[in-house]
Amino acid sequence: MALREEVTLARVHAARERLSDHLTVTPVIPLPVRDGTVHLKCENLHPIGSFKLRGAGNALLEAPPERIASGVVTASAGNMAQGVAWWARKLGVPCTAVVPDTAPDVKLVPFEALGGMVLRVPYQEWWVTLERRGHPDATGYFVHPVADPAVVAGNGTLALELLEQVPDLHTVLVPFGGGGLAGGIGATFHAMGRKVRIVGCEVETAAPLRASLAAGRPMAVDRTPSWVDGIGGSGMLEEMWPLVRKVVDEAAVSSLADVAHAVRVLAREAHLVAEGAGAASLAPVLAGRVDPAGVVCIVSGGNIDPRILATILAGERPSQGPVREGSARTSGRARGRD
Repeated sequence: MALREEVTLARVHAARERLSDHLTVTPVIPLPVRDGTVHLKCENLHPIGSFKLRGAGNALLEAPPERIASGVVTASAGNMAQGVAWWARKLGVPCTAVVPDTAPDVKLVPFEALGGMVLRVPYQEWWVTLERRGHPDATGYFVHPVADPAVVAGNGTLALELLEQVPDLHTVLVPFGGGGLAGGIGATFHAMGRKVRIVGCEVETAAPLRASLAAGRPMAVDRTPSWVDGIGGSGMLEEMWPLVRKVVDEAAVSSLADVAHAVRVLAREAHLVAEGAGAASLAPVLAGRVDPAGVVCIVSGGNIDPRILATILAGERPSQGPVREGSARTSGRARGRD
């Protein structure tokens, strides 16, 4: 099983043109580290604080208007939900997100503020929603957060920007959740014939990329929920595996302590707020496992709960799970599940 359509260079260029009237190019800034200087691609500076605007926007702008008129649906731990809702509001259509019961409110409250409706389900049911590309209690045009060629092509626009912004680029460290971002960036470089090393960055609490690369096939892993909620799935999506295997060179797995250290460094030295997933790309560099020369770390998102951020900046260890208070609005049978 693979993506339904190839992610071609022409499709990535078309996505960039499609998005150019709505999104600005995010900056790349240098960060001095012990052994040199690394570059940070600040995707946390998008209007929703995440790179997900790229893929969500391309998927909805590419879709026939009549297909999305009755509403759109996605499955997301938070950032893709915000991305789809941001575009749905711009296009004037309803939006529902199927979210795992571990999703943090810091990501869901903004989603609801954009007009989205939440369907909260147990994690395994949410994972099945990803595999089956939909949920019986959420009707509408389904935008897969990862395994959608339009989403992957939208993510690939990031690679085009990097080639213009970092002349000596040779390695990109990418937070790895489902593979949509690493796949889009890697597919674009591959289509251009550019030799750029792609490193998928995971956290020790769930590292399906490392397991899959070692086994040579998609693998399920034991998953421990943590405050690093934007990455760390329970397995490799089979649809993404052929692309990931082709364009991702290796996995870098960091401890929660190393990711927390990266969050602190980004806040104190780069003046950037990053969530755990967004800081995971910098963690291997700070730990001395990656030479920073010619390296770009994708700071994929900045939607971190202020209480978790305050705990990290104080040098303390965050609680394992995401902070939850109960979302304001839910839909269907999920109402009252919290």
